[in-house]
This record gives sequence, C-alpha cells and structure tokens, in this order.
Amino acid sequence: MKHDTDILKQNRKVNTVGGVVLVFAILLLIFVLEQSMPKTSMLFTVLQKGAIYSLVAVSMNLLNGFTGLFSLGQAGFMLVGAYTYGIFTIPLDQHATVYQYFDGGIIKFTIWPPLALVLAGVVAGVFAFFIGLPVLRLKSDYLAIATLGFAEIIRAIFQWDKLGGITNGSNLLRKYAIYNTTLFPIIVSGICIGIIVLLINSSYGRALKAICADETAAEAMGINLFFHKQLAFIVSSFFAGVSGALLAMFQTTIQASAFKSAMTYEILLIVVIGGIGSVTGSVLASFLYIASSEWWLRFLDSPQTIGDWQVPLLRTGFRKVVFSIIIMLIVLFYRQGIMGRREFSVAGALRWFSDKALKLKKGKSGEGEAL
Repeated sequence: MKHDTDILKQNRKVNTVGGVVLVFAILLLIFVLEQSMPKTSMLFTVLQKGAIYSLVAVSMNLLNGFTGLFSLGQAGFMLVGAYTYGIFTIPLDQHATVYQYFDGGIIKFTIWPPLALVLAGVVAGVFAFFIGLPVLRLKSDYLAIATLGFAEIIRAIFQWDKLGGITNGSNLLRKYAIYNTTLFPIIVSGICIGIIVLLINSSYGRALKAICADETAAEAMGINLFFHKQLAFIVSSFFAGVSGALLAMFQTTIQASAFKSAMTYEILLIVVIGGIGSVTGSVLASFLYIASSEWWLRFLDSPQTIGDWQVPLLRTGFRKVVFSIIIMLIVLFYRQGIMGRREFSVAGALRWFSDKALKLKKGKSGEGEAL
C-alpha cells in the first residue's frame, strides 16, 4: 500500500515538473517560429484558432463528458463573450465610425483589454445563470433542444436594432483592441484549460463525475444535483465567453450571424472525435480539426494536373466531402474518440518510451545470442 502511494506521489511530481518543462518548450518553439516565419503562414492560423477551439471544446466537455449534461448552447455564450469584449474595447474616437447608424452608440467608455476578456466570461456566466434556472430541470435531448433554442434567441436579440446603440444591430463590430500575436490566445487558453483541469480534479469535479455516472446514487450520497449542475453550466459558459472574446480578436470583426448552431455542432464534433470525458482528447482534436479543415486539405479545392492529365473531382467544395468521409471513418473505428476517457501524462509517456526501449534492447540482445 505504501509502495503504491509512493509511486503515485512520484508520478504526480514527474507530471508537474515534466508538464511545466513541456509547456515552456512549446511556448519557446512558437516564439522562435513567430520570429523566423512570415506572419501570413497558415501554421499560425492553425495554432491560434486551434487554441481558441481547444478552450471552448474543453468547456463543452466539462458539461457533456464530466457532468453528463447534453448542452448545445456554446455558440450563444461565445457570442455573448465576443460582443462584451468588442463593445468595451472600441476606442472612444472610433465610436462614431463603428456606430454610424446609431449616433455613436450608448457606451461611452472603454476598459483595459485583459479586464474586458474576464468581463466577457463573467457576462456569459450571468447569462448562463439565468438560462440555467429553467433549463437545468430538463434532461437529455430536452436539455439540448432548450439550450440550442436559447442560443438562437440570444443571437436574434443581439441583432435587434432596438439594441443597436449597444450591439450595433446587424452591423459589424470592429476597431476593438486586438493582440496580434500567436502566443496570446495559446497562453490564455492554456491558463483557462488548466483551471478547468483543477476543477475536475477537485471535490466539485468528483461530485460532477458522480452525477454523470448515476444521478440517483449521487443524490443519495448528499450531492446537491441542481447546485452542481448549475455550477458546471456557469463555469462552462464563462470559459465559452472567454473563447468567444479570443475568437473576436482572431477574426478582427464580430457579427452575430456567424455564431449559428452549426458552430456548436462543430465544437461537439471536436469533443466526440477527441473523446467525451478527455481534456487531452479535446485539445488534440481541436488542432487536428482546424489543421485538416483549413490547411492540409485545401489543395482538394483546386484543380490539379499531373503532366497533361487533370486529376478528376478536384474542385471547389471537394475538400468538405473528403473531410466528412475522414470524420465518418474516425467515428466508425474510434467510437470512444482518439483518447477515449484517457489523459496524457508525462509519467505515462516516459514509461511507454522506456518499455519500448527495453523491448528493443532485449530484441537486439536476443539476436546477438542467436548469432
């Protein structure tokens, strides 16, 4: 028993130290790439958007994978976060240009961008609190339909011209503060995902997992179901709001019509591909999804010739067909997702490499003896 405890402590120490070293190594590599490669490289697009989608996918996984709540409202909360950030960081001297159809707008002050980023999450969390009061009484598909409906209602309200002095109606929000660097969204998303992981590993996280496993048994153990469901819903929405603000920075303009239900389905697909109940899986799937859809398969949209022979089928839109087939194959053959419910650990990776090296060494020594 003591031996198992010592091994567990040692693994935690290795994971902590190795994780810190790995994070700094990745950040250093990205910094070097940013200094040596052109800013227009698709690699930076994938890194930025992948980091943003990682955060919103993990926030959705907190609900769907760890709490067992089938929610489809992420796009709505991202919209709230994006608009909150944009509205409060537009310079005062640009209000007349941005709100040209609404007499310069109602909001006559700006706040520090990092603070606006936090405010984006807070406002999304407040929306989630009030939406959660009625919808969290529902279960399964009914909850999904209700949250999807509220997301569409939010999108319609933000495009309402009566609120044009705040949201600019159906017009673009632009000229707000932007951090034009690849490291910023990666660092912010990394910190937020780290906070979510800490929550999952806390007593609250264990209560959420118990609710996901069996609500009746969890309630019998004294867990307040509604409180913990609402906690998960608010936390998830908070980080969805932050990711919406990061997406607004990445896109440089905001329009409510972009935050459709298709965006939520896209995020849900990432969660399923990565593994429902795996933070690592959501992160890996986000980068793979963005890289495949926006970079690696782009050549399929352009006609290609080999000598005088033109490759058939390659034309605009064929990329989406191939991408859909790839997704279907992943879902068919990896039903639990890439990671299932497993998580990446530095200690586990080192153990795997040492086992492989040991097997290789034994194989070579066996060959030597045979000779």
